[in-house]
Amino acid sequence: MLTQDEKITELKTITSAVSSRSKINPELYNKYNVKRGLRNNDGTGVLVGLTEVGEVMSYIVDDAERVPVEGKLFYRGYDVKDLVKGFYNKGRFGYEEIAFLLITGELPTEAEYDRFTKLLQSCRDLPENFTEDMILKAPSPDIMNKLARSVLALYTYDNDPDSVKVDNVVRQCIELIARFPVLISYAYMARRHYIDGKSLYIRKPNPEYSTAENILYLIRKDGKFTELEAKILDLCLVLHAEHGGGNNSSFVTHAVSSTGADTYAVIAAAIGSLKGPQHGGASNKAYMMMQDLMANVTDYKDEKQVYDYLAKIIRKEAFDKSGLIYGIGHAVYTLSDPRTKTLCEYARELSVQTGKEDIFDLYQMVERIAPKVFADVKKSDKIVCANVDFYAGFIYSMLGIPSVLFIPLFACARVAGWSAHRIEELISGGRIMRPAYKCVNKRRPYIEMSDR
Repeated sequence: MLTQDEKITELKTITSAVSSRSKINPELYNKYNVKRGLRNNDGTGVLVGLTEVGEVMSYIVDDAERVPVEGKLFYRGYDVKDLVKGFYNKGRFGYEEIAFLLITGELPTEAEYDRFTKLLQSCRDLPENFTEDMILKAPSPDIMNKLARSVLALYTYDNDPDSVKVDNVVRQCIELIARFPVLISYAYMARRHYIDGKSLYIRKPNPEYSTAENILYLIRKDGKFTELEAKILDLCLVLHAEHGGGNNSSFVTHAVSSTGADTYAVIAAAIGSLKGPQHGGASNKAYMMMQDLMANVTDYKDEKQVYDYLAKIIRKEAFDKSGLIYGIGHAVYTLSDPRTKTLCEYARELSVQTGKEDIFDLYQMVERIAPKVFADVKKSDKIVCANVDFYAGFIYSMLGIPSVLFIPLFACARVAGWSAHRIEELISGGRIMRPAYKCVNKRRPYIEMSDR
């Protein structure tokens, strides 16, 4: 057995070897025309499948050239902006309606909406002893990891976990959509108590509440919230519920589903994908960056000071020295992210209610001038816009939601989209996804250990 110091030394030696031997010559990617990141040379995604679940539109093709346009997002063919206006004008919460649309392909009638919301309510409770055995006895500082572990654990409590028949998968998906708010809320409470040393309070979900209302009810000490708070959180869930099949976690859902894996394994894999800072973690980074801006700019109403700070970020002189203005730019959207525009329409009222209108104005200033800073410093004509993650963290903070819940809330919303993509893959896919990787290592003869 090695001592702890010997173990550390040996691991450092192996790490050094791994680092030096795992680097592939970048020129080989061009030589073999490799679509790195599954991207074409013009930045578009490599077409690997078809979907009817969601669509992202950010440009039109005119005379064989891509022309940037204002971004649009469609769920099952419906413009998200129209969907939001539809349920907001009638005073309804929207997430349940959107979940029904994504899974079934059609908007619910009043009777279908009523039955579906009751179905979700009846599925929210976790299995007997699950909270104590799977959540409280093994608290985690990272709620996304805890969420993935909890999803995998639910496999054990399912009487038919492996069947990929459509009726069984639909049941599993609806149960997960219903339970995600409870899983993330209880995981947060366990972290808050056992890791942060604060009081523990666990309450059962309220069957009369919507998904958004239940989240606020479960994570707040007094369980109280305003109607506006619940409506804004509901809107966040709606806008994060789906984003086409090409985003990383939805692609993972298709890829793992194509292997015939069970629902719990598939959704846990999607959670792991979403956790990454290049995907769902962007809202945390954007929020932290803006906090740093306010701490390092003497007057954040002064546009020149804000411009200079953003320039320092791009030059890797400020914040995390990454050179990235988090929340600005998107892999698909060009002129605008429709989710951002929709969210801002409703978030202004919340900033007034919480006394943070000045900070909201700062966010809008950064959104407006960041593309110019990017163009000036990078000497680039690339069109960039603020994506939904830029505002999401700030809005969650106005709701009193801690940053450790930002990504889990994204997962809570996106599980509806993942479910729709899983069902679509099982029905319409029919072939395991197996992309090609070309080995560029040279052949080598075997060497006896004594001669190495």
